[in-house]
Amino acid sequence: MHVHTNPAPRGLLHAWLLALATMARDKGVLLLLIGAPVLYGFFYPWFYADEVLTRVPVAVVDMDHSSLSRQITRFADADPRIEVRLVTGSEREAQEALWRGEIEGYALIPANLKRSVVRGENAVVSIEANGAYALLNKAVQYGFAEAVGTVSAGVEIRKLQAGGQSAQQAAASRAPVQLQMVALFNPIEGYGSFVVPAVALLILQQTLLMGAALLTGTWVEAGEHRASATTWLGRLLALNTLGWASGLFYFGWIFVLHGYPRGGNPLGALALLACYVPAIAALGSLLGLWFGNRERALQVLLFTTLPIAFVAGFSWPVEALPEPLQWLRWLLPSTSGVQASLRLNQLGAPLSAALPHLCALVALCAVATAALLYKTRPRLLPAV
Repeated sequence: MHVHTNPAPRGLLHAWLLALATMARDKGVLLLLIGAPVLYGFFYPWFYADEVLTRVPVAVVDMDHSSLSRQITRFADADPRIEVRLVTGSEREAQEALWRGEIEGYALIPANLKRSVVRGENAVVSIEANGAYALLNKAVQYGFAEAVGTVSAGVEIRKLQAGGQSAQQAAASRAPVQLQMVALFNPIEGYGSFVVPAVALLILQQTLLMGAALLTGTWVEAGEHRASATTWLGRLLALNTLGWASGLFYFGWIFVLHGYPRGGNPLGALALLACYVPAIAALGSLLGLWFGNRERALQVLLFTTLPIAFVAGFSWPVEALPEPLQWLRWLLPSTSGVQASLRLNQLGAPLSAALPHLCALVALCAVATAALLYKTRPRLLPAV
């Protein structure tokens, strides 16, 4: 006669309730599966509340001291992106202010600028910005470019008027083709609207991944990891229950609270959660089984967040990754989850546009679940 080391539960519902009760008694698991998503959901977007940088401190190095250079300085100070804190005739003084952190960039107006413009010669205004900070660099470059471009347009229009054209004709001749730029899916071009919706999927993955691995490590330490398929399906369902609640919290309340672009395809977003969360829960449980230790699972997974963010495909160009990583990254649920979420939540794409990513999540979930059930199947003892 053969017997199992662990008796089978009475059913899937019983296994689900039993797993939920186990989670409720484990403070570490509760902190990861409930506390961390809530805290991250409220505090992480707070750092990007301003969305767009304004009034970045800059300097103007005026070596021309003409009416044209003073006009460029006034237009630069009027631009909402930058604020002129220093006007000097010494580039060395501007560089030292940049090194001290008092300004984030400066414009160098060369000597004889006005004379070159009057003669119809090319004149160059150099812009130096702090490239170590991409957002500050962009604000400085754009702010000065808008100021210099506006002044340059005015000079061209006055030359055309001097040639006999009316103001309206001069404006049309200077810009015969009008360019209108419209930012799709992120109207204010805010950094928070760009990064938070993608990072939300990473937060959801990492908290659920660590929680599942931590809980599975506890079962391994207690010798409760070998159980029937019904028991493990109930455990996975319990993990999915909390994961789906966190996902709805992010997709629903957090995006609404902070005013991020959202709601393009709400049914598609629900379909994404239905595929994304089970893949994470199964993978986390499998990793916890592999580590075989509660603390080790947390220690290892805690340091994987940054590398996973780099290979997810939103903060770093995928083409810049080594080719092996371009393939291996698809073993992570976040790779498909982030891309599908951006399409369904922000871009409003139809479900068919994200279908390959959803299929990848389903395949990952199926493989991880099958491996988990195989590795945790009860051992048969020989008859005595």
